Amino acid sequence: MAVKVLIPTPLQKFTNNEATVECDAGSISGLMDTLDTQFPGIKARLCDDQGELRRFVNFYVNSEDIRFLEGKDTALNEGDEVSIVPAVAGG
Repeated sequence: MAVKVLIPTPLQKFTNNEATVECDAGSISGLMDTLDTQFPGIKARLCDDQGELRRFVNFYVNSEDIRFLEGKDTALNEGDEVSIVPAVAGG
């Protein structure tokens, strides 16, 4: 099932400068694997060595923060939109 993934500017170097890509995945966890198959190296920026999502990267499915859903096990459906948003800090 195809989902639309919004790629933040710092990660677009992995997606051939594409801001939006489509992937087939049934969950956020599966999406990480699919993204890495299509765009090698991107998963290392989104997940740690244990495969857990990095704390400083936020994921939203249809504008809902996955931390309040099922985390990396959040189900994805045909036509969903996944936003990847790096945390911003500074002063």
